[in-house]
Amino acid sequence: MTVTIIGSQLGDEGKGGTVDLYGEGADVVVRYQGGDNAGHTVVVGDDTYELSLLPSGVVRGKTCVIGNGCVVNPETLFDELDALRERGLDPDVRVAERAHVIFPYHRRLDGIEEEDKEEEVGTTGRGIGPTYEDKAGRRGVRVGDLLDPEVLRTRLEYVVPQKRAVVEDVFGKEAGEELDIDELYETYRAYGERLAEEGMTVNCGNYLQSRIDDGDEVLCEGAQGTLIDIDHGNYPFVTSSNPTAGGACTGTGLGPTEIGQGEVVGIVKGYSTRVGSGPLPTELAGVEGDTPGYDGEAGEDSEARSASDDGAAQPRSEEELATYIRDEGGEYGTVTGRPRRVGWLDLPVLRHATRANGFTGVVVGHIDVLAGLDEVEIGVSYDLDGEQIDSVPPTTEQWGRCEVNYETFQGWPEVDWDAVADEGYDAIPENARDYLEFVESELDTPIYAVGVGPGREQTIVLEHPLE
Repeated sequence: MTVTIIGSQLGDEGKGGTVDLYGEGADVVVRYQGGDNAGHTVVVGDDTYELSLLPSGVVRGKTCVIGNGCVVNPETLFDELDALRERGLDPDVRVAERAHVIFPYHRRLDGIEEEDKEEEVGTTGRGIGPTYEDKAGRRGVRVGDLLDPEVLRTRLEYVVPQKRAVVEDVFGKEAGEELDIDELYETYRAYGERLAEEGMTVNCGNYLQSRIDDGDEVLCEGAQGTLIDIDHGNYPFVTSSNPTAGGACTGTGLGPTEIGQGEVVGIVKGYSTRVGSGPLPTELAGVEGDTPGYDGEAGEDSEARSASDDGAAQPRSEEELATYIRDEGGEYGTVTGRPRRVGWLDLPVLRHATRANGFTGVVVGHIDVLAGLDEVEIGVSYDLDGEQIDSVPPTTEQWGRCEVNYETFQGWPEVDWDAVADEGYDAIPENARDYLEFVESELDTPIYAVGVGPGREQTIVLEHPLE
């Protein structure tokens, strides 16, 4: 059986924690797309593990596979492996020979191209997009090529002169050591030798199918979120691969019937966040340099309120409310440290994700972050050019013109969330349960779990797909 974990919004929903939670019942955890731009955090007791390339299941001691749909920076791969070993873990990690390799020239071009764009997309500068471009352009180098020095040399002699021409002739920049064929060859040949010595490479689809045929449970882990999927996201503010359920098939080598017969679980943050540019219709205030048109001035007053020490409800401006949610939720990128833009929960986004992925269940997290507010809002529909719509329109320009229609809910108090996690769903404050059950009803999809804190033990599990 397979279970596929997918972000339902714009990334940063808390997928790593859910993979860690459900990973207890899995035998294999596989990342099926993305690269080391996809930060995920796993909290176990007093220990925090921040990963960017390795699947979250590595903390559970599971066999972890980096699938063929991923792009792999070998330096990051071995740095993360060595760091985990220094902390006493013994990671069992396999890498698909069909996965493509990130080189220093990809990272250099990523930075140059981002600077050259009229409108920044907000990439992490890790070379992800340029590596996927080479994959589509049939000039990429794959992990399997690192195992054969002759093939590696041939690939580099073909592609590096092209990259040098782009850097020097197109962008007018000076080429550096990132375009030295001899140095690249020696460095990446050594990576190939280490991969071979540690027996890490696999034919991904065959390997996973054989594990399933042997009765093992496979957990598929996506990076980023549905709204930055290159096909189903708000283009061009997207990643270069498919975080959606279809990407789980192409990125692992497992067939759609194999993925479709399993569970597909959407991860929902109890409010909206975004790193980088692009529309965020329910946004509160903004982040200078990321929010279109935002110059750092204080936003308009919001109706949202919070309780003061004497119990009286106190109004907050949108700026104050956004800062509160950001700080309470730790809304800063795992990889970049950039502040995330924040806003109310957006149901049109969740409806779009539910349709595109075919969710069998959802996990809703960060409910504790909203505690203490007198009122909490949910965006339930959009008005676009005089028409009310219930899902995300197909173009970014249309999405940016949407005006949000809200439903207002009474807030819930700050409580002992550890005690709530111990007692179960009925211990969640009543108003928070009303909020959750409204989302469940609108999506016509059951809630499988509710997160009330970042730790492994701070999630209330209602349905465990691997039990």
